[in-house]
Amino acid sequence: MRFLWPDLLWLMLLVPVLAGAYIYALRRRRRSAVRYASLSLVRGALGPGQKVRRHLPPALLLAGLALALFAVARPMATITLPSEYTTLVLAIDVSRSMRAADVAPDRITAAQEAAKAFIESLPRNVRLGIATFAGTAAVVQVPTDNREDMVAAIDRFELQRGTATGSGLLVALSILFPDDGIDLESAVFGSGFSRNNRQGGEGTSASGGVSIDRKPAGEPKAPKRAMPVGSYKSGAIILMSDGRRTTGPDPVEAAKMAAERGVKVHTVAFGSKDGAPISVGGWSFYAMVDEEALKQVAKVTGGQFFQASSGDELKKIYENLGTEFALERRDTEVGALFAAVALLLLVLSGVLSVLWFHRPMPRAASVATTPAPAA
Repeated sequence: MRFLWPDLLWLMLLVPVLAGAYIYALRRRRRSAVRYASLSLVRGALGPGQKVRRHLPPALLLAGLALALFAVARPMATITLPSEYTTLVLAIDVSRSMRAADVAPDRITAAQEAAKAFIESLPRNVRLGIATFAGTAAVVQVPTDNREDMVAAIDRFELQRGTATGSGLLVALSILFPDDGIDLESAVFGSGFSRNNRQGGEGTSASGGVSIDRKPAGEPKAPKRAMPVGSYKSGAIILMSDGRRTTGPDPVEAAKMAAERGVKVHTVAFGSKDGAPISVGGWSFYAMVDEEALKQVAKVTGGQFFQASSGDELKKIYENLGTEFALERRDTEVGALFAAVALLLLVLSGVLSVLWFHRPMPRAASVATTPAPAA
């Protein structure tokens, strides 16, 4: 627990001072008690619970005052609350390396099954959009809360050549911010080349399918006002890849665009750590995931990085992420809670004082305290 105004905790020293003053006042009262003719008669008239009644209201008063002073320092606590996420985007690698059989029965089948299990575990108030990327990136499902449409989109996956991880991230970001004009062509070729400025038949696909060595001619359009990293609470991106980027924009640069909008990107490296051999059309290559790039993407955006070497591990990762999207831990000021308890204790102390000590003294007590006539 931390405090927004920790210096005000010094006011808590008033509590032991008041406790000491109360004890001092009790000792002074004891000196005057010897004036009664018979203390045993007084105790019998007041009853056995009087000792508890005598000290309970002051104790409640001190406890209430302590909590009130504690609340003044504005304590903060990390608590779990329902998440505010409303739209998630799942960006999945569908490059040919997903045919690798190091994950049974193969990577693509295991990834599809894990994604379907993730869909079933999502809270009902969360919409899901789905994007795929290989040498091209595309939206296969706009955000929806219809589970059947999500599953159908997963079943439509088709493997392609290349791995444009950055393009996949930019497409996912454009799903979250359709009005921001996030354009893959301008991100790859510069602001002079965009979807809106192309002439018929000129340009490339929306993937930015260009050599990895080609440099952008300009910078992508930034948001009007940059937001703190991870502060966007209306959506998030989950990016899963099993290979290294071979084309398209740098995923770390795309991650910076997400970070400027406060969007968290959670990344998943899928496949065995040692990689796996792939044979396609007479060509053989070794498919290994680029963990460092995915770690950097997650770090830049304030997201989490995961590594899964089996379908079961991937399902567990999705399950953990689904729980995070349903419940979110955040720092919340809890001073109002302490102030409410303090008010309750103070009111209770006053009520008990009125009920127990503002009544006429019992007859037996008044008789016992009358001086005896002289002999």
